[in-house]
Amino acid sequence: MEITNGIFQATQSVYRNNKGSLLRTLIYTIGHFIIAISVLMLVADVSFTVALTDAIVEPIANSIWYFVLDKWWASKSKK
Repeated sequence: MEITNGIFQATQSVYRNNKGSLLRTLIYTIGHFIIAISVLMLVADVSFTVALTDAIVEPIANSIWYFVLDKWWASKSKK
């Protein structure tokens, strides 16, 4: 029970301290899914399944990168 409460409190703390970055990251990721599927199906002429797989895996890596970049950028712009 204590571990569960600790995890929940830590998650709440991360959310409170990063609310803006997390929201921008989520919006970016959803848009990236849609764009990646569309482009792959239209340009590369791949099946929906292949496009969907790539559209999920690649943006997850990009969204982690964006979150790190956004946190770094925000820390530099405050100075």
